[in-house]
Amino acid sequence: MPKLGMQPIRRRQLIQATLEAIDDVGLADATIARIAKRAGVSAGIISHYFGGKDGLLESTMRQILWDLGNAVAQRRARGDVESPREHLHAIIDGNFDRTQVDKIVMKTWLAFWSVSMHRADLQRLQRVNDRRLYSNICHHFRRCLPRPDAQQAARGLAAMIDGLWLRGALAPQGIDVDRARQLAYDYVEEQLARTTSRTPIQA
Repeated sequence: MPKLGMQPIRRRQLIQATLEAIDDVGLADATIARIAKRAGVSAGIISHYFGGKDGLLESTMRQILWDLGNAVAQRRARGDVESPREHLHAIIDGNFDRTQVDKIVMKTWLAFWSVSMHRADLQRLQRVNDRRLYSNICHHFRRCLPRPDAQQAARGLAAMIDGLWLRGALAPQGIDVDRARQLAYDYVEEQLARTTSRTPIQA
């Protein structure tokens, strides 16, 4: 995490420079010097506020995760989002929001996943994100399905969201957001259809 005292606009500027550097040359070659030059600051500023490249990467991922959470929250906060289906669709839409499918963000996500296998602090970030996604999905499936079925459905939808995003990130033509969302919607419908022979369970 950055030290207190950095202006939000400068912090965002450095994070954007990090994203662009990773997009240009990959994480390994996105040096502090390269990022600092792109942001128009000294390398010492980055070291002072972030403790170096690792701290800057962590802050960059925290910003991306914040953008993800905000994208979901904004959709769920709309007045017409009430039913489990609508909330699940909002979660899906947030995960395929423009802040998450931008080319440079997708490259940074991929770099983050790779590095997180070797860094405990980034592993924690990844686990928190995974648990939040699963918990939110499970909560809304639980409104319609018995707990074991809701848990299984939640695991499936979380895996589908991650898988569709990953396939899109690796595809030469980029991600087809509409197609990905529709596939996830179809999965939700298949799971909710299992409630037709049961009395719905309210949370």
